[in-house]
Amino acid sequence: MKKIRIGSRDSALAVAQTQLVIDRIKVLCPELVVELVTMKTIGDKILHKGLHEIGGKGLFVKELDEALLNGQVDYTVHSLKDLPMEVNPDLPVMAYFEREDPRDVLVLPQSYQDGDRPFDRVGSSSLRRKLQLKKLFPEAEFSLARGNIVTRLRKLDKGEYSALILAAAGLKRLGLEQRINRYFSVEEMLPPAGQGILAIQGRKGEEEAFLSKLDCPDSRDAATAERSFVGALNGGCSSPVAALAQLYGQEIKLSGLYYNEASEAFSVSSLIGERGKAYQIGQCLAEKMKKEWNGIK
Repeated sequence: MKKIRIGSRDSALAVAQTQLVIDRIKVLCPELVVELVTMKTIGDKILHKGLHEIGGKGLFVKELDEALLNGQVDYTVHSLKDLPMEVNPDLPVMAYFEREDPRDVLVLPQSYQDGDRPFDRVGSSSLRRKLQLKKLFPEAEFSLARGNIVTRLRKLDKGEYSALILAAAGLKRLGLEQRINRYFSVEEMLPPAGQGILAIQGRKGEEEAFLSKLDCPDSRDAATAERSFVGALNGGCSSPVAALAQLYGQEIKLSGLYYNEASEAFSVSSLIGERGKAYQIGQCLAEKMKKEWNGIK
């Protein structure tokens, strides 16, 4: 029987997500033997600083990319939102797994009682989340929150934070949906591009047939539109840029958040277009928002 090795970060969430992919492969291709290979990335080790201070999202993929290039693993699984906008052309994304709930959520301590102040120490290292939450709750104050979900929840329950803003997808995939106190609508809190989508990377020219069975067309089209938008704005880890594509039959509604550093303000806008032009929609929305900020009609 043929054996394939799939690489993953060693956090509980990363392993759970990779296991979803492995389980699907075993159903689709029972003749394959699948091995999980875990490793810790630099981004998992340095937790006392924000990602923009230590090199950005690439710190979550560097070791896994190296493992792919040197043949230590055959494929890797990532949360798409953690992939840099510019992916190594020798390590393309070969499949986009079906999307989980892309929304952000509010999580409160298990001891929370009515009358407590939930927004006096919000745990978040994301400027995107801070900007949007401040608009909803002007009194909100923030503390740096890094580390895996389980660690953050433990710190929350110990009183280090009064609330956390997390991705619904991660909590659901870890079986922790009961910790969610409130879902933010996409109008209230636009998520980062790719949130809820899993990306399977491999070595260029070594695609295997089972990958087409893993690939979700909805996820691929949404990912294409969202990442096109963010890429056109030069959005990286430190840039508070966000995007969400919603699919309606053969149409895509792409909503994007653009931050203007000069005025220290942001806006959200959207564009509807043909699903088959997902990449172009992302480019057009980015151009539209830049022109709006520059006062060009």
